[in-house]
Amino acid sequence: MLLYVHYPFCRSKCAYCGFFSQVRDEELEKAYFSALLREVEHWGRHLDRPRVSTLYIGGGTPSLLTPRDLELLAEQINRHFNLEPGLELTLEANPDSLDSPDLARALAKVGVNRVSLGLQSLDDSQLSLLKRPHTARQGLRAVNAVRSAGIENLGLDLLWGLPNQTPLDWLEQVGRAASLEPEHISCYCLTLEKGTLLQRRAERGELGLPREEQLEAMYMQGAELLGERGYLHYEIANFARPGYFCRHNLGYWRGRDYLGLGPSAVSTLQGRRWANPKDVLRYAETVRTGALGGDAAMLSRGQRLEEFLMLSLRTREGLDLDGYRDLGGEELLQDRAEVIRALRERELIGVSGRRLWLTTRGMLLCDSVTGALMPELE
Repeated sequence: MLLYVHYPFCRSKCAYCGFFSQVRDEELEKAYFSALLREVEHWGRHLDRPRVSTLYIGGGTPSLLTPRDLELLAEQINRHFNLEPGLELTLEANPDSLDSPDLARALAKVGVNRVSLGLQSLDDSQLSLLKRPHTARQGLRAVNAVRSAGIENLGLDLLWGLPNQTPLDWLEQVGRAASLEPEHISCYCLTLEKGTLLQRRAERGELGLPREEQLEAMYMQGAELLGERGYLHYEIANFARPGYFCRHNLGYWRGRDYLGLGPSAVSTLQGRRWANPKDVLRYAETVRTGALGGDAAMLSRGQRLEEFLMLSLRTREGLDLDGYRDLGGEELLQDRAEVIRALRERELIGVSGRRLWLTTRGMLLCDSVTGALMPELE
């Protein structure tokens, strides 16, 4: 099983962020942390101390947690869950809260062996536009702090498709990030999430967003550059050196069971799915009353098929056609022969044996390709 913990607090709200997060509040944070420890105990008891292969602490900005709180959380999880040897323990971090070697060493001491660092950009003007709470210099200090702590699995997050960004600008960012020699690089295209500052500014016509052909050039050329630097393109937005794929996220894409803790966290166990409330106080009340998972619903056959196809195609290994058929789906090569032929002619997919995958350009157009292959269920 995969275990995810959501920490919902940040120093400030970024202009593009659509995740459930809010500015830090001391009383709310106390209520959150107390409820989180109780939720860990609840599920450990309810699931009979299940085995956990990966633990991912995301947010929000989990690097705002104090070393003592992280230690308490780690102890509680270890007490109520069966952590497998070689556990991958990832902590998301922002550079402004992880530019101290002492803090990075404290993370390593409680078992963090993988850090996902939200650089987003190494250009101060872009960071300012995104309302990020750090500078490019702080980003470099954070990288050095992680390395000085002996954490050997470092991932950097970058955003592309930013206002006024050109393909050359993006390639410079990718090159600078790769020169820092992280084990993993995630490259996410900026999306204008509803209700965010950037989305409102775009509606007012205040942002010069890249054109479609510029976005395609950024994606294709960025992927090519990272390949030249030794990074394998193993998922639509993710690149890693051999042996450093994010095991936690691979678990999601391969359809493994996962348990989410904290407000807004989603869980899928044994074909049932539920989500915690997107509000700290409602979450704490749900934990207090023992109503966790009360709205769980069974996934339908159609949902399971759609997710299997969609998630498989996100990865470079692609769709296992036998697995799809055995789950109750079509014999895809036969039933979608014309669609598959057209996609192959456009060089958007590849097929070999009993596996179908997206090319790099196909990954850029993943939603359209997946939609074309999606089953027509009654």
